[in-house]
Amino acid sequence: MNRGGDKKNKRGLFGKGDEHPGIQSAFKYAIYRINHDRDTFKHIQRLKIVLKGEIETLPLNDAFAASRQVCHLIQEKTIAVFGPKANSLAGYVNSLCASMQIPHLQMSGTALEFPTLSPAHALSVNLFPEADQLGTAYRDLISYYGWAKMLVIYSSTDGLSRVQRVLRGDLGYLVDVLVRYVNGTNMRGILKEAKEKRWRRMLVDLPVDQTTMFLKMALQEGMVDPYHHYIITNLDIESIDMEDFRHNYVNLTGFRLVDPSDPTVQKVLHEMEIYERQTDLTLLNTTGSISLPHEAALMYDSVVLLSRGLDRYLNSYVLQPFNATCDVPLTWDSGPVLYSKINQVMDYKGLTGDVLLKNGRRLDFKLDILQLSPDGLVKAGEWKASTGISVTSQNSLQNMGNPFVNRTLVVTTLMEAPFVMEKENPTPQEKYEGFCIDLAKELSKIVGFTYKIELVPDNNYGSIVEETGEWDGMVGELIKGRADLAIAPLTITYIREQVIDFTKPFLNLGISILFKVPQGEKPGLFSFLNPLAIEIWVYVIGAYLTVSFTIFILARFSPYEWYNPHPCNPDTDTVENTFDLSNSFWFTVGTLMQQGSDINPRAISTRIVGGIWWFFTLIIISSYTANLAAFLTVERMVSPIESAEDLSKQTEIEYGTRVSSATMTFFKTEDFTLWVLVILHRDSCPLVLAWYG
Repeated sequence: MNRGGDKKNKRGLFGKGDEHPGIQSAFKYAIYRINHDRDTFKHIQRLKIVLKGEIETLPLNDAFAASRQVCHLIQEKTIAVFGPKANSLAGYVNSLCASMQIPHLQMSGTALEFPTLSPAHALSVNLFPEADQLGTAYRDLISYYGWAKMLVIYSSTDGLSRVQRVLRGDLGYLVDVLVRYVNGTNMRGILKEAKEKRWRRMLVDLPVDQTTMFLKMALQEGMVDPYHHYIITNLDIESIDMEDFRHNYVNLTGFRLVDPSDPTVQKVLHEMEIYERQTDLTLLNTTGSISLPHEAALMYDSVVLLSRGLDRYLNSYVLQPFNATCDVPLTWDSGPVLYSKINQVMDYKGLTGDVLLKNGRRLDFKLDILQLSPDGLVKAGEWKASTGISVTSQNSLQNMGNPFVNRTLVVTTLMEAPFVMEKENPTPQEKYEGFCIDLAKELSKIVGFTYKIELVPDNNYGSIVEETGEWDGMVGELIKGRADLAIAPLTITYIREQVIDFTKPFLNLGISILFKVPQGEKPGLFSFLNPLAIEIWVYVIGAYLTVSFTIFILARFSPYEWYNPHPCNPDTDTVENTFDLSNSFWFTVGTLMQQGSDINPRAISTRIVGGIWWFFTLIIISSYTANLAAFLTVERMVSPIESAEDLSKQTEIEYGTRVSSATMTFFKTEDFTLWVLVILHRDSCPLVLAWYG
């Protein structure tokens, strides 16, 4: 045991480019406080052990030089090594500390994996939350908001690892996820892509400086508004200046590991300011509020945790000397016991909350959920690994994430009874009444917004103007941003869903065609003509005349139709033809009336024509007889149209539709569904009116 002014070293390692003045200052102040705190660290003070902190910067691109520096530091009575932050060096340092059985305390966001070392030999402690736990926190928040699709943005391999842990979780309800890698050159292009594809839910895993740049570019692209929602995974969200964004009602949510309002944090910050007035530690962020970077807080907690473990060790054991080198690798006998004492510390509440370890990993921790409001970032809830999300009673997370709370929305609609009508006794506050007005009132009560009704100027529902290619009506008002929502009897169509979002329909109506049933009429004087159409009667008369003339002509040319009128006088030269013009007409009409005739054809040609005519009259008379009884006893019920397609294909019934309506589009393309189709008869001219968009 080294006593009386002997010093035990703690080493803080940093890679070039990743050193942070706040982390170094927190490291120095923690050692200073431990050496002067006689109440907490009684055994350290009793044995007059003075802890000394050494900070060394390692080259990131020279592994050999970095390894020599680490070896040189360890051989100088080192009892623990902190860092480095860079993962490329942290793996080597952890492996070296494990081989020599020296505790290694890490504040990295990515858990290190050492397949060649068992947990018993890897004496590593990491107070940073596990990546799986952080992924669970992000998933719980996404599930709380009920995102259906999202854009995931990352800029590093660590960010990709965290993103993968989010996507590997239970987010089965997500129908669409897009992942994009960003840097300083393609960030604006990705924002433009998100704007074009209407991606409005984004999970952003970027460093503080890139997050600030990302939000500024989003503001320039018009994507910082109530219709976009960003979840920032960086735990130092309070170090971002939100002055340019907090008045846009944007939904911006983030997590915080260090609560600056916590009494413990405030006390430590106050003592830091007193101890080091000229320190490089950033105690004030750009918003002017006191904050501490989470990495600096983790460094402070790690140093205090090691000292508490050392104090518990000195209560029962004697600290063994350690004089090993990398050339002569030895193990420190006190290392595993000191490591176990560190893991047994259970009553420590640090700057990052309660610290409870198992095998060097943090078991449970708390994250504050911050929401951007017009007053800045405010605490809206908490997340704990053991309980999940809990919403504070003062600030409802659901309301804080709602883009419509405490806003006055412009509601576009049009006059259409019974949905929107003018009141009989209007007031400046209430000019209209109807189903849609009642619906707007109930929505405002549930969601918490106020509204004003504005009728659409062109009194149209919304369709694409062929000349300009732009939308008119209520759809155009929404696209151009002159209205926040439309509450009207608006039909949901495929083409409209490409440009605006619809809620579930508040009313579903099928296709209905209403028209006046034709009046039944009693049989009239000439109702016997009804069984056959006028055209058929004309064709029958034409056939009658044609057959009569044909028989007359054939009988004149055929010698078999000429015979002796006096059979008793065979020597006479007089012959007669019975098929003169009048007899030909009489023969034809007699067979048509099914009465026969006293004259019959004799020649083959006339008999063929007569037989064809008899067959024709058989069919006509049979059809006429079958239909005559029905036409004389039953009133005819005629339906001029049976469907909307029949209506669009005929020209006898006049009909009209509202301009820029889905009904008008239907009759143009015959590819849409109508809500209601009403046909009214005006006098003798039927008129069709298509309603409801």
